[in-house]
Amino acid sequence: MPKRKKPAGPFRYFKSSPEVIRMAVLLYVRFPLSLRNVEDLLFERGYDISYETVRLWWNRFGPMFASDIRRQRISRMRGFRHWRWHLDEMFVKINGETHYLWRAVDHEGEVLESYVTKKRDKKAALKFLRKALKQNGKVEKIVTDGLKSYPSAMRELGNESRREMGRWLNNRAENSHLPFRRRERVMQRFRRMKSLQKFASVHANIHNHFNSQRHLIDRQTYKTCRSAALAEWQNLAA
Repeated sequence: MPKRKKPAGPFRYFKSSPEVIRMAVLLYVRFPLSLRNVEDLLFERGYDISYETVRLWWNRFGPMFASDIRRQRISRMRGFRHWRWHLDEMFVKINGETHYLWRAVDHEGEVLESYVTKKRDKKAALKFLRKALKQNGKVEKIVTDGLKSYPSAMRELGNESRREMGRWLNNRAENSHLPFRRRERVMQRFRRMKSLQKFASVHANIHNHFNSQRHLIDRQTYKTCRSAALAEWQNLAA
């Protein structure tokens, strides 16, 4: 009887196949499911895996998958001249204390950057903007709300002339919070800033990867995009 070939790369120390690991991470991060929900779904497919194993897998491989997705998207978008960003911050409770999750969304609704802070002042806005610009490159226009921290930080960075503000201009950023809010309710909120920062970054990139904006395209185009996204996902960390 031939011996089973061991997985290579980052999967070589795990008994389960890379396909099962990718499936578990995808189910947990992309859909509003708990760890025990993922355990039950995998059991229905013939995989007897504990929910703690699912937790280990997403903590280990989720950031790695997300970084690969992000790297590919940034390489495609750096040559795009008319890049428009929408900045907004959302309130998140951690152990009953209010924190702020800053998010940058582009004109296609893709989340570019997520950053957690305890305050919503100029210093926090400056750190967030510097991180977003360093990771994603230059931008033509930046749409914000009326928070005074944005113009102060952008003035220091020298790009205040690119700022735009209007009553409905930032709706794209507001709508991008909805998938994360649904996920937050299932997780019964967060307990540490570090775990919130990690999950927000992983969730944003994986959601971007499978977000084909099906309400804007026909059924056949959507099926093609969905198949392409799933094929790319299956090749991650191959």
